[in-house]
Amino acid sequence: MGNEPTIENSRIDSSSHELLTRLSRLGADTFGYKAELSVDKELAQLLRLRVAQINNCTYCLMRHYEAARDLGTSQPKLDTLTAWWETQLFSPAEQAALAYTEALTRASDTTGQSKFQSCHDHLADHFDEAQILDIIGIVINMNIWTRLKLAEGAMPT
Repeated sequence: MGNEPTIENSRIDSSSHELLTRLSRLGADTFGYKAELSVDKELAQLLRLRVAQINNCTYCLMRHYEAARDLGTSQPKLDTLTAWWETQLFSPAEQAALAYTEALTRASDTTGQSKFQSCHDHLADHFDEAQILDIIGIVINMNIWTRLKLAEGAMPT
């Protein structure tokens, strides 16, 4: 497809910074879309996409929509991910993981009425400890990547 955009860093290229490169590479190798995890690959991809949507990372959106399509994620799920709670397309386990992903990504929005613990408890109703730890790793890794790409000004052109 000749219409594929290229990505240009409009602010800075972090690849020359050895420690940033090692941090991002370790996260990608451990929790990225090619990593072997205990959670379903499609679910992991939905979580990555949700973080990219929340953090407005165009680079990550492009990469992870493509990866989700490659996995066979349904177009209706991809189209409604920004309002997943308003559909019946997502299983209860997916809903719990998406709510947790949003809570962890938006930790500064946590209040007395919106407790992080309740998101964790609901997640634990659907996933075992190894899966929860992988979900945590996926979300943290994507938050690192989205912020790194934002800092770089990684823009499709």
